[in-house]
Amino acid sequence: MPERLATHHPLRAKLIFNATAGKPEESPHQLADILTEMQSRNILPEVFLVRPDSLVEVAVRSAIKGGIKLIVVAGGDGTIDSVAGAMVGSSATLGIIPTGTRNNVAFNLGIPGTVADAVALLRDGRRLKIDVGYLRSGRARHWFLEAAALGLLSDLYPAADNIQHGDLGQIGNLLSTFVSSTPSHLRVILEGHNRLDMSAYMVLIANMPYIGPRFQISPDVSYNDSRLDVFIFSDMSKLDLISYAMQSTGGGAEDTRE
Repeated sequence: MPERLATHHPLRAKLIFNATAGKPEESPHQLADILTEMQSRNILPEVFLVRPDSLVEVAVRSAIKGGIKLIVVAGGDGTIDSVAGAMVGSSATLGIIPTGTRNNVAFNLGIPGTVADAVALLRDGRRLKIDVGYLRSGRARHWFLEAAALGLLSDLYPAADNIQHGDLGQIGNLLSTFVSSTPSHLRVILEGHNRLDMSAYMVLIANMPYIGPRFQISPDVSYNDSRLDVFIFSDMSKLDLISYAMQSTGGGAEDTRE
C-alpha cells in the first residue's frame, strides 16, 4: 500500500471531467493520471464525463445532495464556471485540475498546472472563500469566477477562442470584427438597482486580476473582497484599446479612462 494512502482517510469526490477541454487527444492520458493520483491520496471519485448535451449543474447538485463534499473539475474555465454556479449556496468545496486552454481561474488562484500537484492540493491545500459573479442578459443567465464582458470584447471572443484552439483561419474574422466595430449603447444594472447608461466600446466586469491570454486588467482586482470591479471603456479609440491590451500583457495598464 502506498505510504500516502495509509496516512489519509478515504475522501469521496465528484470528478467532473471535460474531455474536450485543452487538447482532446491528451484527455485519455489525463484522466488516467488524475485517477492514479487520486488513488494514491485515497480520494474516491465518482466520474462524470462532460458531453455537449450534459446537464453538468444537475450532476453537481445531485452529488452534493448525496453527501459528497468535494467537487473536482478537470477542464477549462467555462467548465469551472458551470460547476461553481451549481455549488453556490452549498457547503461543498470546489477543487480544480486545470486541463483547459487558458486555465485563467487556476492561474489567478495559484493552482499548479500539473495533474500531480493539482491533485495534491485537494489534500494539502487550504480552502478559500471567493467571490462569484452573476450576470443576466435577456434570457441568458451565467455565473462566473473570472470576468464578464459586454460590447467589443464579447464580439471578438468567438473568433479569439477558436484561434486559441488552433483555428488560425479565424484571424481574418477577428480583425474584420475589430475594424468594423463601433461604440455600442450599453445599459448595465448593478446589484439590481444601480443603472448605468453609456456609449462605449465595451464594459468589463472583473472578479480576478488576470483575464483572457494573461491580460492583467488591474493588480487591484481581488476575488475575495466581496465586490466586482467594473471597467468602462468609453473614452478610448481603437488605438487606445490596442495600447491598453499591450500594457496589460506587460504587467498591468495604468490608463483605463473609466
